[in-house]
Amino acid sequence: MSSTELPGVRSTAELSSQAGAARVAEGEQLRTAVLPGLELAVRVRTPLRTGLTPALFVHGLGGSSQNWSDLMARLADTVDGEALDLPGFGWSPPPADRDYSVTAFARAVIRHLDAAGRGPVHLFGNSLGGAVSTRVAAVRPDLVRTLTLVSPALPELRVQRSAVPTALLAVPGVAALVGRLAQGLSAEQRTRGVTALCYGDPSRVTPEGFRNAVEEMERRMALPYFWEAMTRSSRGIVDAYTLGGQHGLWRQAQRVLAPSLLVYGGRDQLVSYRMAHKAAAAFRGSRLLCMPEAGHVAMMEYPEAVAAAFRELLGDTGTGASDRYIEDGRG
Repeated sequence: MSSTELPGVRSTAELSSQAGAARVAEGEQLRTAVLPGLELAVRVRTPLRTGLTPALFVHGLGGSSQNWSDLMARLADTVDGEALDLPGFGWSPPPADRDYSVTAFARAVIRHLDAAGRGPVHLFGNSLGGAVSTRVAAVRPDLVRTLTLVSPALPELRVQRSAVPTALLAVPGVAALVGRLAQGLSAEQRTRGVTALCYGDPSRVTPEGFRNAVEEMERRMALPYFWEAMTRSSRGIVDAYTLGGQHGLWRQAQRVLAPSLLVYGGRDQLVSYRMAHKAAAAFRGSRLLCMPEAGHVAMMEYPEAVAAAFRELLGDTGTGASDRYIEDGRG
């Protein structure tokens, strides 16, 4: 499951400009990738030097590319990073076919990578984005150099109690009811609720980060397709959980060939901490980072620890050098 737009814990760089009304941090740019029937907002982080291997970051349910800004800044000396706003989220408009399934999101990621010619990439995913990234890595191994999953939304037999309301959005009629009930809540109240749900320690959120999240919440709630995107994406997660055979997410996890890093938070209220070892067994040769104090968005709460674990993955697997340097004998 995952976040609606979340505040950052502490920013690497002060927010310095806006693209339209979209916030971008110093060193970032927001551009638009246009494909037939699909338009994607892409947050690009300028790398600190040339020749770095490309990375792509995929956010969770209700989140945006901005959820990855802190981690991308910390990895600017390691990868050439960019983060997508999935269709219907962040600054990306809804998909033309209104398909919000995990498969459709995976297809959007693949289409973007194919069109941009950036693969293979270091692929990162959080929650819903973790399920999407798992599917991409399984069906298009040529596009994925390494896979890093933060609290991936993989099927659980016993769903966390606090995740049930998100799953209920998939039930016909429930989203409309939730929308009516939420009308009496201010953007600040909604943001506090989301922060309490997604962070292991909400007090770590800076006042500035909270104010920015409230502003983004107001913008998102005003969009005419907000509830459609949330509802259909929730339904897409539930549908993905029920798929069996070769299309099941756990079966696809077993097919991933890329070196993988799995990050789980001990205070995660949406993806159970107990799933960590099952995931580590499913992704062959994976490494596991368990963070007892983290919640659902460890890359926002503890970006320095996630960055360090990722660098260790690169160092131990030799996947940090670009193909060009490897071919030239300098990797």
